[in-house]
Amino acid sequence: MAHYFVGVDIGTYSSKGVLVRDDGTVVASQVTPHALFMPQPGWYEHDAEATWWHDFVTITRALLAQNRIVAREIAAVGVSSISPAIVPISADGDVLRPAILYGIDTRATQEIAEIEQALGGRDAFFQRYAMTLSAQSAAPKMRWIRTHEPAVWRATRLILSGAGYIVWRLTGAATLDHYDAGAYAPLYDPARLGWDATFADLVAPVEWMAQPTWTCAIAGQVHAAAAAATGLAAGTPVITGTADAAAEAISAGLAATGDMMIMYGSTVFFIVRTAQPPASRRFWGAHFLEPGSYALAGGMATAGSLTRWFRDTLGQAEMAAEAAGGANAYAALARLAGESAPGAHGVLALPYFAGERTPLNDPDARGLFIGLSLATTRADLYRALLESVGYAICHNLHAMGSEGVTAQRILAVGGGTLNDLWMQMVSDIVGIEQRVPAQQIGAAYGDAMLAAVGAGYFADSAAAVRAWVRSGRVITPDPAQHARYVPYYQLYRTLYDQTAPAMHGLSRLQAIAAAGATT
Repeated sequence: MAHYFVGVDIGTYSSKGVLVRDDGTVVASQVTPHALFMPQPGWYEHDAEATWWHDFVTITRALLAQNRIVAREIAAVGVSSISPAIVPISADGDVLRPAILYGIDTRATQEIAEIEQALGGRDAFFQRYAMTLSAQSAAPKMRWIRTHEPAVWRATRLILSGAGYIVWRLTGAATLDHYDAGAYAPLYDPARLGWDATFADLVAPVEWMAQPTWTCAIAGQVHAAAAAATGLAAGTPVITGTADAAAEAISAGLAATGDMMIMYGSTVFFIVRTAQPPASRRFWGAHFLEPGSYALAGGMATAGSLTRWFRDTLGQAEMAAEAAGGANAYAALARLAGESAPGAHGVLALPYFAGERTPLNDPDARGLFIGLSLATTRADLYRALLESVGYAICHNLHAMGSEGVTAQRILAVGGGTLNDLWMQMVSDIVGIEQRVPAQQIGAAYGDAMLAAVGAGYFADSAAAVRAWVRSGRVITPDPAQHARYVPYYQLYRTLYDQTAPAMHGLSRLQAIAAAGATT
């Protein structure tokens, strides 16, 4: 009898699931879109019940129905989600507020400063944890709830991640993988691989935190109530799971030291496997998915979200044409960008429309177009926006290199890789070769691979990669175009420093206006 694995990933704007046969063949897939809530600028949230659990239930039932697979043939389930995303749970198991999302949510700036100050300053924090706090950190967001929502805090008895919430609903077990847990310093001590109560009074009681474990460890089995809701068989093993980017990295083929994944989604995320535990002030070092594995990660705040913004704001013609049966609006906009030229006829953009994560770690950074003239076209604007993502990727890779971490092989995944023009821009701007796997399925496929490891079908994730992942096209840089982009990149690098004071002033004014609108 063939065995199958289910992988489900909860993303920023949609969730995706796959049903995979034990030879790596995808036999069913399902995508469920959902909303991203922004109650005020810089705040991003999901409804854990109505979005995360609803999507998981919808997807698993659809996967089973598509090929009429018998539920008992599923050997294990793997889950990933946007990360870190925290949701407080009451003693009765009720969700107490919408989940606060990862680094795009920048509400906890003051809490970052408070935690650092309590630990003796930013340098002291770095010396202790080999990292710094940022909008990507979970602890300041927990402290934000503690400070600003005392009624919620008093009722809280458990704090879960996105993947952790799904696993908890399926099995009743509260777990968090060590890769994800790295974002929870100072509560999580990576040296001890466990919680540290020293700063519980500053952040949260460690009794409320899920049990740290390795990604592929079996967290529990699907219980009867979850089986009735999802269609899965009671007793089906469920692994702890991980962050979406880590699962996507496995699906891309990340296996050896020096392998780097660049994930082109709503944001851009980087993961590179390292031989030793990395220490970085600008990036995020962590244990990876298995004992003895390590990774350095980074992430931009925008990428695909910029193309969505442009489509919704300036692409009404393309959207109307698509609605009338014409070409996909994004494909039409890609062709529009091709009407411009490298350098976008002198227009540069900064892609910091939601602040910026690495390497700036500036939640108050803002987007910018510069070089506009009366001759500037929509094509120039869109190309400049796409190129700005390439410049930001270049900035990240150069910054990693300055810290001694250089990619030996770059694996590109995500929806952005479907835009050939954009991928060629990035390779030309950075001067890198990008390898795209033959199967562009994403984190859900990585979840299924990790579930297969957890079920004992593979010794580790590298063995799963060797068995299931196949190479696809290779995007090589054009040396002439790279040389053409160099002066634009140099100007790009000066823009942030020159405009940051104005950005920060505008951010303060925006916050004042938002506060006034809610009073």
